[in-house]
Amino acid sequence: MVVTMLEAQVTEDQAELLVEAFRGAGDSLPPFILETFLLNVRGSDLWRIVTVWASQDALDQYRSQVETPEGVRMFRAAGAEPTLSIHDVRAHTSNS
Repeated sequence: MVVTMLEAQVTEDQAELLVEAFRGAGDSLPPFILETFLLNVRGSDLWRIVTVWASQDALDQYRSQVETPEGVRMFRAAGAEPTLSIHDVRAHTSNS
């Protein structure tokens, strides 16, 4: 598994655009995305989209098929340019 994190400052007046874009994309997630979350750091304008991918290969395949990743487009629609970080999952636990 691999986790990507897109992060950007989104002004309060633009935040609802980001939330709406994220909710709208939920119906069409590719099967190799296991989960995705839209997070807001409490009391700030820092927002993150955290996505859990089945594998690095799945992430690479997706990125080769799209000109601009969906999460980047969401942030840009809200007037922000996100930064990307990629994390390898070394251990995982779940109640499900």
